[in-house]
Parts: sequence; C-alpha cells; structure tokens
Amino acid sequence: MLSRRSFLILSGVIGGGLLGGLGRLDEVFAKGLKKQKWPWPYEKLNPEKTAEIAYNEWYRIFCGGAVIRSIFSQLAEKIGEPYASFPVDAFIIQEGGLAGWGTVCGSLNGAAVVANCICGPRILGLEAGHIITTNLMDWYANTTLPVYKPKNPKANKERIIQTTSNSPLCHISVGKWMKASGYALASPERRDRCARVAASVAYQLVLMLNAWKDGKLDEEVKWTPASDFGINAQQNCLECHGSNVPEAPKLKK
Repeated sequence: MLSRRSFLILSGVIGGGLLGGLGRLDEVFAKGLKKQKWPWPYEKLNPEKTAEIAYNEWYRIFCGGAVIRSIFSQLAEKIGEPYASFPVDAFIIQEGGLAGWGTVCGSLNGAAVVANCICGPRILGLEAGHIITTNLMDWYANTTLPVYKPKNPKANKERIIQTTSNSPLCHISVGKWMKASGYALASPERRDRCARVAASVAYQLVLMLNAWKDGKLDEEVKWTPASDFGINAQQNCLECHGSNVPEAPKLKK
C-alpha cells in the first residue's frame, strides 16, 4: 500500500515531469483543456464497416471498448493523433454496465466517450457531443435490438431474437432479452446478442457523427427527464421492480 507521501509524489507525475503535488492538478487539467483543439479532426466513416469492427472487438474488450475501438482505430489510420495514442483497452471496464454492475449499457458509455471526444466538451459551449449522446440513448431504449447482422456470426445463429428495452440500462436490456429468448447470461447466444448490440450502437453513432460532419445533425434533444420530472432518472422502474421482477434463466448443466 502506498504511503501518503508516496501517493503525493506519484500524483505529481504528469506527462513525464514532476509537479508540485496535488494542489496544482486542477490548474494542469484546466490548461490542458484549453490547449486541446476542439473539435477533434474527423473524417466520415462507413457505418457497416464500423459495426463489423465493433462486433468482432466485443469478443476481446466487450461493449464499451468495442464501440470506441471501432471508430478510433479507423481514425487513427486516416488521421493519426489524437486517436493513435488513445488508451482504448482501458475502457474494458465498461463491460456489463460498468464493471458488471448493470448500469448504463457499456455500448452507450463507449459511444458517449467517442462523441464527446470528437465533438468537444459542453463546458466550452460545444453541444453536439451531448446531443448525440442523449439522442443515442433514446434511440437505444426505443429500438428493437439488435438490428445489426454480422457477416460471420460467432454463435452460428442466423437470427438472434430482438427485444425493446425501453431503457438504456444494461440489466434491463439484457434481462428482457434473456426472458424473451430463454438463454442464460453465460450462453454463446447471449454473448452474440450483446456483440450485435454493440455493433448496432456503433453503426448508429457513425450515422450521427457523419451528419454532424455535414452540418446536418438533428439538434432536437429527444429525452429530458430532469426538466420533465425534476430529477435525473428514468421513470419505468416498476417494469422490473416490485412484484414484477423477472427470474433470469440458468445455464443447463
């Protein structure tokens, strides 16, 4: 375990140089934000190619990392930095709704990272990343998923059953699909379903980014629960909680 002194020393190491301790970190981050050129350079991508990359990458770094890799790997080839050195693999933590906690779907988490890195932060008056993120979440909740069909499905199924989650949450999205399909969490079919969902999100995200690049992004925000209800939340909790909690199917031994 690090001592407090060691922690302070390590915390002062930013970009290869020693800073004066934790007290200057906010200053460093603020300067870094101002020096960063927003938005990041972007070239339009093929959504079909992007989705196929995301599908295959899901089996390596799962949902969030797969969405990020599917876009940033192509931009690294086309443009270089800042995409080439972006630590995509670190975002494996978004698996299962963030470390398996079943919160916001990792695919949406990854898409949010992509949209806000490319389009820039809202605190600088750049709204496109925020608009893309919230509207993609609305699309996810109200779309029958997965919509993407891989060229070479890894579960050897021509068709994976589709469901509508009415929620951006991983445990609801996956839970409703498991209930409808009868497949358990660890089954090849469920894994293939989530890989296809990640690919579907990557496809839709590229459509939105391409529209933004062309100056044709739909800037109407589709979902504003805070202004509607006075709190940041979704309002369909009783679908699963209370007396209507579904029982997850189990793997047959």
